[in-house]
Amino acid sequence: MSLVEKTAVLDAIFARSRLLPVITIENSQDVLPLIDALAAGGLSTFEITLRTPLGLPAIEQLRRERPQLCIGAGTVLDADQFQAVVEAGAQFIVTPGCTEELLALGLSGPVPLLPGVATASEVLGGYRQGYRRFKLFPAQASGGVPLLEAFAGPFGDVRFCPTGGITLATAASYLALKNVMGVGGTWMAPRSLVREGDWAGIRRLGEESTALFLPDRA
Repeated sequence: MSLVEKTAVLDAIFARSRLLPVITIENSQDVLPLIDALAAGGLSTFEITLRTPLGLPAIEQLRRERPQLCIGAGTVLDADQFQAVVEAGAQFIVTPGCTEELLALGLSGPVPLLPGVATASEVLGGYRQGYRRFKLFPAQASGGVPLLEAFAGPFGDVRFCPTGGITLATAASYLALKNVMGVGGTWMAPRSLVREGDWAGIRRLGEESTALFLPDRA
């Protein structure tokens, strides 16, 4: 698959859902009830992070048992993790930053890579290799909406998925930007509700987010 084709895949993923719940699994028993609650709330695309050792088996389980959902891998840091999530079945890969190693793997690998950037120089590094889709991280801390507005000038054909510090209250300001294809966040599955097993509460957060930002699904 060429980089142009991978870009088209990312565009199709975010065209289906401009919301990307960022999920960190702390208990293996939470995987299905958590994702099922969010899916019942109208969400269909998920980034499962490798911030705990349970991330990789969660991706494998979801690809096997919830094939109708789109499951990506996040917090991928190096070549070993990149290969592991590909083997686990991840449909796209998200990194918190971009290295030459990761950018090269994104070019040669079988699934799309959404490399993380926080500066114009990092965007240029990926741009030079053909990338036109990036994750802005950490979005709020690195400049947020004003930074993305500034990026729109020199990078007119680039689109971003900002994550990091975005909330239900601030997501709309990001989604209003023409160079934002979607937003990622943890607000749809807060750690406190997950630890309590409050799946009904998480479903309500999914429904609220869907109603605001994906009205065709509400």
